[in-house]
Amino acid sequence: MVYQPPVGARDLFPLDVAQKRWIEEHIQTVFHRWGYHRIITSTLERLETLMAGDAIDPATVIQLQDLEGQPLGLRPELTASIARAAVTRMAGVPYPQRLYYNANVFRRAAQGSHNRQQEFYQAGVELLGAGTVAADAEILLLLTDALQALGLPGCHLILGEAGLTRSLLSAFPNSVRDQVREAIATLDRMRLETMKLSPELRERALLLLDLRGNPADVLQRISSFDLEPAQRETVNNLKLLLELLQASQAFSQSSHGKPLSIVLDLSLIQTFDYYTGIVFEVVSGTASGQRVLGQGGRYDQLLELYHPQGNPCPGIGFVLNIEELHQVLLSQEKLPLQTPACDYLVVAKTPDAMANAFAYAASLRESVGLTRVEVELGNRSTPEDVRDYARHRRIHQIAWVDQEGRSDLEQVDK
Repeated sequence: MVYQPPVGARDLFPLDVAQKRWIEEHIQTVFHRWGYHRIITSTLERLETLMAGDAIDPATVIQLQDLEGQPLGLRPELTASIARAAVTRMAGVPYPQRLYYNANVFRRAAQGSHNRQQEFYQAGVELLGAGTVAADAEILLLLTDALQALGLPGCHLILGEAGLTRSLLSAFPNSVRDQVREAIATLDRMRLETMKLSPELRERALLLLDLRGNPADVLQRISSFDLEPAQRETVNNLKLLLELLQASQAFSQSSHGKPLSIVLDLSLIQTFDYYTGIVFEVVSGTASGQRVLGQGGRYDQLLELYHPQGNPCPGIGFVLNIEELHQVLLSQEKLPLQTPACDYLVVAKTPDAMANAFAYAASLRESVGLTRVEVELGNRSTPEDVRDYARHRRIHQIAWVDQEGRSDLEQVDK
């Protein structure tokens, strides 16, 4: 029998891990610079936690049971878990809370799906307790900074407004609203044109479908709508946000490369339904097509679902998809192509010298900085076998240790 990982899972080998860690460490450095602190939440959650507010499709959750038969789920994303932890276990921490994570998430693959992957790696942030336009700007500027740290400044930010889009859809009858929403989300113009709608509603649906492009043009088009006061306030906040982003990037452009390329898309609808304000995706154009590198948005009604007294608290965050970043960075030859080599191979000249070899290796490892040291464990019978192994492993120094603890250093030719 040949043992394999289950369908939808995969193993990461040393080079895969080295490349994954390169990505995560570059992102994490940026998160630290912005004052964010790492949080680690449980991989398992109570199913009721994941289902709070009907934000997540139960069909996507890989479900388990505890010993008492209570339903559990492997987390399909981190926002709900962090929201639960923040309002219950971190209640005394002053706001705003700036939190980040590197973690795996799990999503059940759809029946008949060609992409059967069910475990994914993510890095992201959550900014809790700040509901201002400035908080929206911080998240988008932080996202830009993280991508630029990876050497990906040419990405496009697709920016939408979930609350505004939802309110604009309220003009449609309940019987067709979900169908209109789905057609707009999938950019299905043909479906909208053939749907049973009045001429006025069909025109409105097509207008909503086309609310994407240059931010100034889209804002001008949406301003021509007969907007309610709350909708007009949202549009004004979008204008303020775009102006703040533009001004902030103008100040930092000299040190951070190209400014953020923004497409305003008021037809953008995210998978998770808990978003209440801005929503966004960051997209990279590659030779093989576009890849969604990350997404996020504002969720001002989620945290109160977990608060013992139902107290409201605003929140906003984003997630970066490590697998997608990995593929783009591989194609651009930015990732390490080898695992790190050891600095020394320590060899006992005789079996009686093995204890001294381990002691000498320990002293090398205590050097300033990271010094990688291997000990030859007696698998090679001749010095030339040892040298061949060192060359294969890209180790350039061999320390030969004798029974008295004396060592001879040898440089290994490539």
